[in-house]
Amino acid sequence: MKKSQIIAIVVGIVAVAILFSLPRVVVDNEEGGAQITESEQSEPNNQAGMHEAEVDESIKSDINSLLAKLETEDNKEKFVTFADSIASLYYQASKYDSAAFYYERALEKTNELERVEKTGNAYYEAYTFALDEKKIATLAEKTRSYLNQVLEKDPKRLDLKTKVAMTYVSSSNPMQGITMLREILEADPKNEDALFNMGALSMQSGQYNRAAERFEELVQYHPDNLQGQFYLAVSYFESKQTNKSKRQFEKVKGMTTDQMILSSIDSYLERL
Repeated sequence: MKKSQIIAIVVGIVAVAILFSLPRVVVDNEEGGAQITESEQSEPNNQAGMHEAEVDESIKSDINSLLAKLETEDNKEKFVTFADSIASLYYQASKYDSAAFYYERALEKTNELERVEKTGNAYYEAYTFALDEKKIATLAEKTRSYLNQVLEKDPKRLDLKTKVAMTYVSSSNPMQGITMLREILEADPKNEDALFNMGALSMQSGQYNRAAERFEELVQYHPDNLQGQFYLAVSYFESKQTNKSKRQFEKVKGMTTDQMILSSIDSYLERL
């Protein structure tokens, strides 16, 4: 999940821990249905202060200069240019919620659908990194408000529907997200994002055999998906499929030179 979907591989490995902080949801029970076993309700949160992120001094002066120009600019095109520039600087500083806020400010002057999508995607990326429950709820709501506008015009955008679905998974109505992911797989059984997220959700709910099935599908269609390959090995490990787990971890070791990933794999192999 996630994510931005799919986030950098190192972040993907860290997400092994993060995905267990999501609401407890049974994705597929033995009868093929689905049910909620546990969920947490996040209270709405206003956006005040969300865009006042601390940044390095190297770009802080540039942001402050652009902000001064933005607040006094009446020309629409220049206002949009300043807002975009501020957003780009915050993006550079990995302050994704602040970047999204200023992309949203640009929408005050121009409501082009492409820009609406850009804002929604920025809020989704901020959502994938958020840890505070109230902030997660706010960013999820922002993501849906913009990406749903695009989906209304183009319902076939399954990439955006996947992101909207994932924002529901951490909400008080996680089954809405599960239902949307299933709809995506009905329309596109090979959909990379939906398969990955369904596998991750099965892991999170402790259904490791089901997770392994999802990740097997994923890597069959998308063999270069390193996160999927890694999670498949973890699913085998947790479902006590020792031989498969060992072979899969060894396979992943041959796919990367990243020391963080290799260290994690070695840790699992030592436990086999």
